[in-house]
Amino acid sequence: MNTPFDPNQPRKPGLFARLRSSFLTGLVVVAPVGLTIWLIWTVVGWFDGFVLQVVPRSYHPDRLLQTWLGLDETIQVNIRGVGVVLFFLFTIIVGWMAKGFIGRSFIRAAEGLVERTPVVRSIYSGIKQISETIFAQSDRSFEKACLIEYPRRGMWAIGFISTTAKGEIMASTGHGKDELLSIFVPTTPNPTSGFLLFVPANDVIELDMSVEDSAKLVISAGLVYPNGKDPTQPPALED
Repeated sequence: MNTPFDPNQPRKPGLFARLRSSFLTGLVVVAPVGLTIWLIWTVVGWFDGFVLQVVPRSYHPDRLLQTWLGLDETIQVNIRGVGVVLFFLFTIIVGWMAKGFIGRSFIRAAEGLVERTPVVRSIYSGIKQISETIFAQSDRSFEKACLIEYPRRGMWAIGFISTTAKGEIMASTGHGKDELLSIFVPTTPNPTSGFLLFVPANDVIELDMSVEDSAKLVISAGLVYPNGKDPTQPPALED
């Protein structure tokens, strides 16, 4: 009995399946580019709207361009990025002034006034600490990616080694001379939130992959493995 198709030969995908595959492939290419452009465009527009509020209307770039080209005021010219440039220049000037004696004296006086204000004091100190951690201490970052058994034995989580525990934390744990590491365990898919754990160095397995590659693995929920090495194979011998 003849069959209409060979069961040993795989069927070719139909037109709808090919279109769906092409659409998903194109979406993978277009989505990151489109979202990146949209995010940059939105952030630039937010900066412009915030900065240009303190600039007189007659000095706005669209108004100056209308005057220079002789255009009617009803014709709107959207020029983005001017607010970012003004904010960048303003920040440079403030930073340059803050390095001088007068600038430091003014900052100390202003901070002293803020410290005497109950509600503002808490808000300012928190924002200042975050800013100093992100910008002023840019040389301090996660050292390496690692694996630790968390939240229980037999279950592993990716973490980032930040520093070695010191002071009261080290003394209160009773580890004595044993090294205790500060490990940040990020959450998926948002790695900016997570848990700070203090783990004995003997229980930490350092990874060869970089911190950036480990972050990609966390963000993708395990779908993207940046480390292309086959873990079943022994490492190549170096000459």
